[in-house]
Amino acid sequence: MADPITAGNAVSAYNAAAKSMGVRGMEPREEIGVSFGELLQSVKDKAIATGKADEQQAMKATAGDANVTDVVSAVSAAEVTLQAVTAVRDRVISAYQEILRMPI
Repeated sequence: MADPITAGNAVSAYNAAAKSMGVRGMEPREEIGVSFGELLQSVKDKAIATGKADEQQAMKATAGDANVTDVVSAVSAAEVTLQAVTAVRDRVISAYQEILRMPI
């Protein structure tokens, strides 16, 4: 007669089948690539650098030392960066609110 099916037997059978196929379970895995925090730090640093470049061009324009084309492209780059940062912020807040609405 076959073994009675219990949760313990089912889990053991599943784990044995997964190990024989080389499938990894819930054990910790090594980190691949950059972390989410590092990615956000990189984006933040690039946004700050773009803002500083825009400010430098604006100061040069005020002093009369800058080309109008350079000033316009710096302002445009800063505007695009600000829109991207705002969009990311909105998505993060939306995701956080969605997590808060999840039932426990």
